[in-house]
Order: sequence, then C-alpha cells, then structure tokens
Amino acid sequence: MAATVRKLVVEVVEARNLLPKDGTGTSSPYARADFDGQRRKTRTVPRDLNPAWNEPLEFSFPGPGSGGIDPVAGEPLEVAIFHDVRVAPTRRNNFLGRVRLDARQFVRKGEEALIYFPLEKKSFLSWVRGDIGLKVYYLDEPLAPEPDPPAADPPAADAVDAPPPAPDASPSPVCADPQPEAEVTETAQGAPPAGDEASTEKPPEGDGDPVAPTPATEDEPLMSSEAVPASDTAASERPQEEETPPPPPIPTPMPRQVPVPPRPAPPPPDVPMERSKHDLVDKMPYLFVRVVRARGLPAGAHPHVRVAAGGRHASTREARRGAFFEWDQTFAFKRDPAIDSPGPTLEVSVWDLPPDADVSIADDRSFLGGLCFDTADVHARDPPDGPLATQWYRLEGGRRLAGADLMVATWAGTQADEAFGEAWKADSPSASSFSAAVASRAKVYVSPKLWLLRLTVIEAQDTLTAAPPRDAGIAVRGTLGFQTLKTRTTPVNRNGGPAWNEDLVFVAAEPFIDDDCFVISLEVRYGKEAFPVGSASISLAAIERRVDDRKVASKWLDLLPSDEAMRKVGNRAAMHMHGGRLHVRVCLDGGYHVADEPPYASSDFRPSARQLWRPPIGVLELGIVGCKGLLPMRTADGKGCTDAYAVAKYGPKWARTRTICDSFDPAWNEQYTWPVYDPCTVLTVGVFDDPLQSLPPDEGKDAACSRPMGKVRIRLSTLENGRVYRGAYPLILMLPTGAKRMGDVELAVRFATSGTALDVLHMYGQPVLPAMHHLRPILSVNREALRLAAARISVAHLARAEPPLRREAAMWMLDAAEPRGFSMRKLRANWNRAVAALSWVADAARWAEDTRSWRNPTATTMAHAVLVLLAWHPDLIVPTLTLHVAAVGVWKYRRRPRAPAPHPCVRASMAEAPDREELDEEFDTIPSAKTAEVVRARYDRARMVGARLQAMVGDVATQAERLRALVSWRDPRATGMFVVLCVVVAMVLYMVPMKVVAVVAGFYYLRHPMFRDRMPAPVINFFRRLPSMSERIM
Repeated sequence: MAATVRKLVVEVVEARNLLPKDGTGTSSPYARADFDGQRRKTRTVPRDLNPAWNEPLEFSFPGPGSGGIDPVAGEPLEVAIFHDVRVAPTRRNNFLGRVRLDARQFVRKGEEALIYFPLEKKSFLSWVRGDIGLKVYYLDEPLAPEPDPPAADPPAADAVDAPPPAPDASPSPVCADPQPEAEVTETAQGAPPAGDEASTEKPPEGDGDPVAPTPATEDEPLMSSEAVPASDTAASERPQEEETPPPPPIPTPMPRQVPVPPRPAPPPPDVPMERSKHDLVDKMPYLFVRVVRARGLPAGAHPHVRVAAGGRHASTREARRGAFFEWDQTFAFKRDPAIDSPGPTLEVSVWDLPPDADVSIADDRSFLGGLCFDTADVHARDPPDGPLATQWYRLEGGRRLAGADLMVATWAGTQADEAFGEAWKADSPSASSFSAAVASRAKVYVSPKLWLLRLTVIEAQDTLTAAPPRDAGIAVRGTLGFQTLKTRTTPVNRNGGPAWNEDLVFVAAEPFIDDDCFVISLEVRYGKEAFPVGSASISLAAIERRVDDRKVASKWLDLLPSDEAMRKVGNRAAMHMHGGRLHVRVCLDGGYHVADEPPYASSDFRPSARQLWRPPIGVLELGIVGCKGLLPMRTADGKGCTDAYAVAKYGPKWARTRTICDSFDPAWNEQYTWPVYDPCTVLTVGVFDDPLQSLPPDEGKDAACSRPMGKVRIRLSTLENGRVYRGAYPLILMLPTGAKRMGDVELAVRFATSGTALDVLHMYGQPVLPAMHHLRPILSVNREALRLAAARISVAHLARAEPPLRREAAMWMLDAAEPRGFSMRKLRANWNRAVAALSWVADAARWAEDTRSWRNPTATTMAHAVLVLLAWHPDLIVPTLTLHVAAVGVWKYRRRPRAPAPHPCVRASMAEAPDREELDEEFDTIPSAKTAEVVRARYDRARMVGARLQAMVGDVATQAERLRALVSWRDPRATGMFVVLCVVVAMVLYMVPMKVVAVVAGFYYLRHPMFRDRMPAPVINFFRRLPSMSERIM
C-alpha cells in the first residue's frame, strides 16, 4: 500500500455582519487559522463587513501518515478574523472574533458542508458580532517518491553554490517539512504572535500592496530558542550522504531555532474506548486452549484438532495448508472448582477425519497423536498480563508417524481476557462444531448514519405536446429504494407548465456510492391509471449536503422518455408525450436527527452531520449479568429448552451477548460502554431466544425466528452520578392471552459524567432536538413514516453484518415490528395516566372544599388570616407559592425511588386483568384478518365509544356557546342584565380598593355552612339559562 500523508483543509468561505473597526463604518478583514503549531492566513478584503474569501488553507497532521494516527487526531482548530491595519489604521483592537473547533468535528472529504459558526469573544470585555462560514475536512494524499540521493560534490563546489552566511548569524537548520510557498510568516523571534496578545496586529514586512492580494513568502513554524553545541547542530542537520568533513567543534554553545513540539491531541470521539474492566459483573473463570499449528504430519492428511474437557468437546475446522497445518483457534471451558469442572485433565488430539466425524467409532489409523494436560497445573493469567506464549508439544500415541509437534497454549483466565470474544465456548449452541458457534458469539454493531433527502419539486415544462383530457392531472413521483412518495396531482395549466412547490422527504443511509440513485419520474394520471411521461436519476454521491436552512441551488432535469409510457398510451392519440424538463431542488439535510426509535425511548438526539455534534458529557456502563427463571420457548428431544441471548441498544451502538445453549438461568457477565451526549435518553435491553443453527425441514419458517422474551428500558436521567445500580428486572411480554412474565434479567448500570455537574445541568436548558427541527420542522404526519423507514434501513444494515443481528430482533427493539391499530387497553391506560398526573388539582379542590366547609375550624381560621395577609401584601403571593412547592419537593425526597423504575409496569399498562376480546382486537393485523361477524361486532362497539365522545364534545361546545351568548344578544334579557351588572361591578371597583374587594370575596367564599343555601348559586343558574346552538343541530 502506498504511503500517504493526512492533510486538514479549512475552506474559509465568507463572513457576515462583522464589526466595523476603521472609524468609517467598515473593516478590512482577513482570516487566520492555527492548527497544531501551524498558521495560515487568507488575503485581506478591503472595506467590507461581509467579506468573501473562498480560500482553502491546508495543514499537516502530526505523525508519519494515516497508517499510524487516527483520522481526527490533532489539536483543536482556531480560526480568527482580524482587521488589517495596513488598509485603514485604527486605535481600537483589530480583533473581530474567533471560532474554535474540536477535532471531533473534522470529517472526511466528501462529507463536508458549509457551516456558519457564530464568532466568539477572546475575553469577557471583547465586543464581537457576526459569523463565519467554513468547510473543514481531511484527506489522504499519496506521498511523492523520494528522489535518488545526488552524487557527492566536491567541497569547493558546495561552497560556491551555498549563499554566504551573515557575519553574526549561526548556520541555519535545514527545514525537514517545508510549508507551502503561498503562506506568510506572522511571528518573529522573541515576540508573541500578532493579534493574540497585542491590541493590534502588525502585518509582516514585505507583504506588498495592502489592498491587492500579495505574493507571500514561506510560512515558518512557531519557534523557540534552545542552546546546543554547534557541532551537534551541524551533524544532525547535514545529510548522511554528504562526505564533507564536519566543521571544528566550538566550545561555546550557540542558539538555534527549533520547532515547538505540538501539544498532545485530545482523544477523538470514535476512538476505541478503554477495554472494560468487568467491575460491574461477576468474574467467570475459564480454561483457555489455543491451538495454533502443527508440523510433521503426513502431507496428504486432512487433520483437525479435537479438544475435550469435563465431558465437553469441540473440534477445529480443517487445517489450512502451508508451511505448517494452521488452525489458530481458541477454546474456552468454564471452570468451577466447587464441582471440579472441567475435570482433572484436558485432552487435545489430532485426527485425520472431517471435523464433524464421530471419533468414538473411528479407526485407530485416523488418530495422529494427542496431548494430555493436568488442569491443576495450568498457569493463571490476568488481563493486564501479556498473551501467554505458545509452545511446541510432541504428539504421542499416533501409529502413523513419529516426531509430529503441535503448537498449543493453555491458561486460566476470565471473561475479561481478550481471547474470550473470538473463542469457542462450551455453553454455545451446536458446541460440537466451531463454525456453528461463530454466529452465537458476542458482537458489537453500529447503525448506519442516516440523512434526510429533501426533494423540492418546483415546476415542469414541455411535458405534453398536446392537451390531455380534461380530468387528467400531472404528478411527480420520487423513488429511493423501497421509499416512494408522490406530490399532489395538479391539473394541466394550458397557459404554462404545472407547478407544485412541494417537498418530499426520504431517508438515506451512508455510505453514498455512485450506484445508489434517486429516481424522479413525471406521470399523468387519468382516472385510476397512471402513465409515466419520463424519468431522471441522480446519484446520491453527487447531491449537495447542507446543515442549515439555506437554499441550495436549483437545477433543471431532462426527463428521458419512457418506453413503458409509449406502450401504455398506445392508441390514445390525444396524449402524445415526451420527456420534458423538471425544475427541482435536491439536498441532503444533515441538520436533522433521523430517529429510528419511538420518541419516548430515544437514545440519541444528535444530528446527522458530525460537525454539529457536541462533546460527550459522560460514559454509560452496562453489565448484563444473566437471567433467572426463563420459560421454555421450544421443545427439543421431548423437553423444553431455551437458547437465550441479550441485545442492548443505546445511540447507534448495539451490543449482543453470546448465546447460551439450553439454560433457563443463563449467565453472560458481559460489560459494555457507551459515550453519553444527552442525559435525558433511554437505554433499551431485550432478551431473545436464539433459533437453532440447524432445523429439521418440518419445523417451518417461524421456528427460525428469534422470539422476544421481554425488554427493559432505563432512563439515564433517573441515575445518580457514579452510582452502580444492580438488580433484577422482570421480563414481561404482552401476548394475545395477556401479560406473561417470562423471567427476570439481572443488570448492573452506572452513569458517570466526565465533566462538572454544571455541564450536565446546562444540558437541561438546551433544545432536545437540533436547530433544524425548529427552524424548518418536519410535518407531524410524516414523522412516523420516516421513523419506520429509518428503522427498516438500520435493520437491513445490521442484517448484513457477520454474524448478522437478526432482523426480527432489531425490529422488535425499535418498536417497528408491525403496526398496531386501536387498543382499548391503551386508551384506558392513557386516561388513568392523565388522571394520575392531574391528581394534584383534585387534591387542591378537595382541600379548598374541606376548608370552606369548616371541617377543621383551626385550618379555616388560619386560611382567613393568610387571605388577609396576601391581600394586603400581594407581592408575597408568588414567593409563597414557590416556597410551598419547594416544601412539597423536600417532603417527598425521603420517598424518592432508590432504583430505576421497572419496565414495563403491568399495573400502569392495565394488563393485570385485560379483557380477552380487547386483546384480540389489539393484536389483530391491519387490515383485519378476522371474520365479518367479529369485525361487525367491533365496529358496533367503536360506534358506542364514538357516541360517548360525541356527547362529550357537544357538552364542551355548549358551555363555550353560553359564554359567548353573554354579549351576543341572542337572549336580550340575559345580555341586558349582564351588561348592567358589568357596569355596576366596574363602578364599585373604581371606588373600593382592590384589597378590600379581595378580602370580602374571600370571606364570602369561606363563610360558615349555616349561612349558605343548598341550592345552586344565582350566577350558576343564570349561566345555565343562556342559549346555545344545541337545539339547532340536526
């Protein structure tokens, strides 16, 4: 592979609304970028508050090339704007603002987009405004081949060609990495960089004309002084090929210029996180056996290695032939000293048989030799130690050969060992075959990055040469994979082409390649038939990306005629069609968060564009300990069995545990880590039954599907910082027969913040969704369709992994398995939720009624005193209410939940004793698969519920119409009385202080029951007599 060097490119496009600095209302700005000790600057735009540069600035990443460093390693990038004092001198600070970008915001070339960053202050007293538009990306460039070293020249010629040094200057070093000639130097020895510390930045000498772009000299790196002997300097900087003798040593040290070493780079977001220490789960001891290779075996043999311990055995695949017979496979047997597992001996044998052959009935000639180890003498290895070295062992017992060796390593470890992930486990399904156990290993998956593809259909021209029938219409259809959307059907305008100005939004997944095309077609609809006129395709890789609400450039597409259209038209002479042109605007929106999860269970709210991501605020650690009391999911050999595995999802990262075969109490003890960008997110963990690796032909398709056994959701905002929550969560599955408990899953969760508590609290004041959701929101009718499309794309991507994450498991985790219709149980549960959430209103009304009824005379007397106090001091009302709410919160602190709330809640879901008919209706498909009689009965019940809702809406409308009838004069007597009463009340309030009115009204409301009448108040009687529109409804 050719050597490459990684470059960071900063395209400084423009700035907007800058601050004037020259005293005449303008500025002459230029931009300066600093990265990893390198500095570049743009040209100066004279007297312009909205300058446009459109200049790319290149920087080199530290390190030898892309092969040894991370793509986004390096220091933060700083881009600052200054006023050029050469064009217009100023007494004010020439600093106009700056932007600092973290290395996490750097993207690869092809993913960049124009982003406008608001300019930031340098200090608290700085005054800046405006923003700057940048494109920041990195790319790998091939290194030029090194030229052959030139022949050694005589010293005399070398002395003639070399320029004479200054009298008082020391020999200057040779620059190992020269900068481009188009850059200029802005720093000098012994002085700080201009614009950083000084009030005004002094341009370098020799820049030429300050207005026009000037040729620049070589940009030197930042320098510092270092005293070294001159002999060492000359020896280190002279090429090795040069045979010129070194100069005589000088006893006194001479200063030289050396580049400032770059500061260590911050870790990028996608670097592999530190391997988990497995401190949240139980340690599981294992006996590891690594079989590497063999030598001295017969040349025509097809050997495999069989490892047996404690009654369990496994076989390698057939050896790869080369200089040796290669396997390089690892086996893990669970150790339990209490029951002497895996036994006192470990047997490793080599057989000249297929891996799936039965060696118990094999001929002795197939046995090539074996080894026997005492498990008590196996060396124990801890994860901080390095890998155990393999060793050659002489095979014994083979009759066909002598002198054969097998390279093996054995050690005792835990699941924290790095070899555990790819090792064969004794509790895996189909344990007798190594290849069959590959699909049951623990794996980590990553969802694809999803973008919104926005198609704006503006208008069409030259689509029809003849007028179509009167009832015909024209529509535009967009197709991206399985997604198809259509604009409204517009009648043909005889005076011009049809116009729509309508947006169609699709979901697209990276990576975008040239073969992925977005198809736009124009069709004429006549009656129930659609006739395609023409179509055009656009490559997804060529579509412009944006991260804000700016308008992208529109384009005219030439629609190619469709042969299918000509075949369909046939004899319809009135419709002679050809392609025509279509005016559209297409872009990839990276400022949106494309959700594949339901809103109540979202684990990530970041936008698609990586440049807009915030730094993580913490780390989430999850330990999946195991399950207890699982129910059998299938029958095998006359008994129930369950092959369970767990799936955890947070953000784009999925974690799948290994499959444990035939166990109702599986113990995984696996630990995973996620970065956290928002504390108000949800972690989802589901447990599934893995289908068998090989099924009989009569098992059917359903037996090969992973069946869910329940899931648990934990909201991170309910977890305390740094605290470990370990406990068992019930696995409850809603079935057509009702809620069923499938067992318990034991989890250990810890959420640790990486910053201060203020950083986490600051997140609560930030918008949940990115800015584009508020600047240009997506219609609510399209959100669920886009979510289901995103879920389908993510599931298809995960299914292409090896081993794949099963489609049905991923769909069930995303709540996108199948659309559910109306559920009376959920309607009743949501009503109870609303009642419980508003229970404080009922409690306040009940307390007021008890106080008004004088059931506690002391409390009623104190209420009178508080009423007088608040009436005379109304400024105490708000502080009193807030103090009361704070007291309630402090009082309930002692009853706060000590652990995350269990999910799901059977009582809140109204699933304790559900009606069987309601559950059957809830699980019915759309369209219904039931008989006509059942559908008719459900329709009649829905009509009864609709009648109740109709009456409720009618009552609300009646009260609103009575309120409007007070001044509508529909009832002249009532309206007249109301107007006179309003005049009287206004005159009284003009003359009587408001404090007195409030106290009198309060005392009247709290009067003793002996002064009240049981009949309704006159005001209520008056309101109930007002007219409404009820009698006019047919």
